[in-house]
Parts: sequence; structure tokens; C-alpha cells
Amino acid sequence: MTEVKTKATEGAPAGSAHTPPSWGWLRWAWRNLTSMRTAVILLALLALAAIPGSIFPQRNVASDPAAVFNYMEENPRISPWLDRLGMFDVYASPWFAAIYVLLLISMTGCVLPRSRRLWQSVRSAPPPAPRNLARLEDHRTWDMRQEPAAVIAVAAAHLRRKGFRVVATGEEVRAERGYLREVGNLAFHLSLLVFLVGIAAGKLVGFEGRVAVAEGGTFANDLSQYDAFSPSAWTDVDDLEPLSFTLEEFDVSYQTSGPNLGQPTEFAARVDYRAGSGEEQTVTIEPNHPLNVNETKFFLTGNGYAPLVTVRDGRDKVVFTGPVLFLPLDTSYASDGVIKAPDAQPTQLAFEGFFLPTADVGSQGPYSMFPDALNPQLFLTAYTGDLGLGDGVPQSVFTLDKDELTQVRRNGQPFSQALSVGETMRLPGDQGTLTFDGVSRFANFQIAYDPGKEITLVAAVVLLVGLTTSLVIRRRRLWVRLRPAEGGGTLVEVARYSLTRREPPPNEIEQLVAALRGPDLIPDPSKDAPA
Repeated sequence: MTEVKTKATEGAPAGSAHTPPSWGWLRWAWRNLTSMRTAVILLALLALAAIPGSIFPQRNVASDPAAVFNYMEENPRISPWLDRLGMFDVYASPWFAAIYVLLLISMTGCVLPRSRRLWQSVRSAPPPAPRNLARLEDHRTWDMRQEPAAVIAVAAAHLRRKGFRVVATGEEVRAERGYLREVGNLAFHLSLLVFLVGIAAGKLVGFEGRVAVAEGGTFANDLSQYDAFSPSAWTDVDDLEPLSFTLEEFDVSYQTSGPNLGQPTEFAARVDYRAGSGEEQTVTIEPNHPLNVNETKFFLTGNGYAPLVTVRDGRDKVVFTGPVLFLPLDTSYASDGVIKAPDAQPTQLAFEGFFLPTADVGSQGPYSMFPDALNPQLFLTAYTGDLGLGDGVPQSVFTLDKDELTQVRRNGQPFSQALSVGETMRLPGDQGTLTFDGVSRFANFQIAYDPGKEITLVAAVVLLVGLTTSLVIRRRRLWVRLRPAEGGGTLVEVARYSLTRREPPPNEIEQLVAALRGPDLIPDPSKDAPA
């Protein structure tokens, strides 16, 4: 048998069969991934994937950090399966990120080459006339005795006055109008890409937090100051915007009559803030009017009452004094809360109860009949023992760990008391006292840093403007061609071609023909036979 050697195998080591790699499948995959059809499919898939994020509560949401826990408590059977599928972390789940990354790659590979072609189209001159103008719409032809140069000049001048881009040669005029449609198309495609990048930037480096501040209280933009903090993947928690503020006053007004009795009409927080080493400034924060410091925004999202109390222990020493935040339970601002005094001696003290802004007593017990503090009262019960603050396990300031506590009793019954402003609750056995000094308020702030929000907003506006422009503007081309006529003179041909599905403006051709033939020789379309 004769061994046949080819150029491909010549020089290769004996016994080796080297096949050059083929990039065909990679090119095929890239072409399909960067096609507009794939981008549209991925965009629709991303919208579908975001639906569970609107249906199910999400983790790391500062406005309601306990939402997922409460949902799991109410739905113990289905919750574990939903958690395995990532339904409580939709926007941070791997499958959502995969769709988003594929969409971003697809849009980049699709939009950038298309934008280059659109830009070239915007800058391009009108092309030469087709060989057979008779096949185009609105074709007209007639003979003239005028010089071709004069006809060309008249046609070019008329079309320029109508806003056409014109190129005139010795025997034809090329004109095109509606380039703004391609500018809108270009803006639409680029803004769509910027829109996705803006969303990605906010989700990667932004954060969201929540803090409640009582009147007279201060807040510094440090991680330890937040009640709840939800960072993104690339959030630098050590480089937060250096600022601090003091809640000087919180004002709120309520409806005092009518069907909306008790509804808040306005509420505002007056704060003194300092950004970095700058001067202290005073600003009023209202709903939909946040404090904005270098893209870190402070939104006023809620408010409540913070009763002012003074706690003395068994030695008659003050172990706590100041406002205590009570969380609202209903629209009348009936609130519950706890007061802790871990420094009390000989035993630690704690108080639990509720606060009523306008207290009254009904058939089912005390309640608040109006949200404003017209008749404020504290209803408290007392505990002694170990608060559990020294075992290293973090506790909420709004809950009380009663494992090592004993409820204070008098004559064998749990000891409780209703306090008006200025009254004092004295524990049996001289274990301590609590005085209700007055009423303060607190404001709840949601703090957000989303650097891509403004980019996304601008991109969305440009996207809508570009899309509207591309749909409204009608791009079309128009040609005037001159040739020698058989019987002498000049044969003039006029035709138009629309580049959009919308009909071009009417009478455009008639006006051009009238300008070329003169005001007294307006042509009768029924007598113009196509060439």
C-alpha cells in the first residue's frame, strides 16, 4: 500500500492526527446571541423572571426586613420550596443574574454594530437614482424645452427649501429627507443599552438602609448607626458618604373633622445636617422631597411617638432618661414598646406596654381615639432580673427577652399602671420607679444610594423620545432625472421611494412638478403616461 502525504500532514510526527480547531460553532453562537430576536426574547424573559419579586416578599429589603420571616411563619409548607427556588432572593439569584448578563451581552453585541451602521446612514448622501424609475411610486415624466442645467437648479433649490438633503449632478438630482428617523433609531438603541448599564450599576454598588431617629437625636452615616442595612454585591461599607444630621423637630397635622378624620394632612422633618467638612445646613425633609447628598438620599417614610421617661433603680439613682421609640400598631398611632434599664441595681429593670396618644376607655378596654397627642397615656407592666444583654446575642430594642426575667407582682397579681404625663410608677419593695416626663416624636428614614437611578431615568426618557421619533418621522428619497428626448428637448423623470411603512406627505411630487413646469403648467396626472 502506498502512503499518501498531504501538505496538512507533511512534517507532523508519526502516529499523530492533528485536527485544526474550528470556530464555526462559536461564530454561530455569537451571531445568534447578538441578534435582535435573541435580545427581545431575553428582555421578555427578564420581565417574566421579575414577576416573582413582586409577588413574594424579598430578603434584604430595608423597608420591611421581617417580611420574609412572617411569610414563612404563615406558609410553613410551601416556603421551603420557594426558598430553594430563590423566590425570596429573586434579584440576587443566579438564574436572574444569568438572564441579565446574557441580555447585557446580547444588547451590547447587537446595539453597537447596529449603531455604527445607523450613524453611517445618518451621514450618508442620497444614493444615485435606480436604473428604472418607472417602477417606483409617484413616477412622473414629461418633455421640456428648457436647458437641463436650469431644470437641475430649480429642482435642487425647491427640494432644499423643503428640507431635503440634495446632491445635484449634470443629469439628475438626488434628494432625501427624514434622516432624523435614523437619529431617533440610533438614540433608541443606545439608550436601551445605557438603561441596562444604569440598572446594573445601581444593583452592584448601591445600598438601602433604614433608621428611626427621635426628636433631638442624631444620626451619622456609619454602618453601626443603621437599624437595617441591605448592601449590594460591591458596596463598600467602609466608604459611605461622610455626613450626619440631627432631627430638630418633627411636625405633623391631622384632619380634625369630616369623613377623613384623623388622616395626616402633612408631616415634615426639620434636620440640621453636615456633609463632610462642610458647614451645617438646615433642611426640611418631606414625603417625595428627600435630602440628597451626593446621590445618598434620605426619604421620610414614617413616624411615631417616643415617650420621654426617667427610670430610677432601688438606690434612687437615675439609670435611664430620654425618649423611647414605640412602634405604631394602627392608624390611631396606638403603639407598643419596651424600656430597658440594664444598669439598674440591685437588679436590672424592664418595662413593657403600650402608648395611646389620645387615650380613652371603651367596652373592650383602653384605646386611642385620635392620632394626635391630645391625652397621652402610658400603660406599663414591670419586670426584674437579667435582661440577657451580656451574653453576646444581639437583641432588638423593640422586644423583650423574658427567659431570665420575673414579672413584678403586687398582692399576687401582675403589677401594671396607666401613667399620664408627670405621673410616676413606683415598683413594690422599693425596686425602682419610672416617671412619664412627656411626649416626643420620631421619624423613620429610608436611606438609599443608587448611583444608576439618574442614568436610568435619562436613558428611559431618551429611549421614549427616540422610539417616538423613529415611528413618527417619514424617511423617503426623491429623484429627478433628465435625458435627451427623441424629438428634441429634455425628458424629465420624477419618482419617489418611501423607506418607511407610513405614507409620505401628500402633494410632495405635485409641488415639485409645479415648480419645474411653472405655475401656469401644472400637470394633469391623468395625462402623464409612464415612460
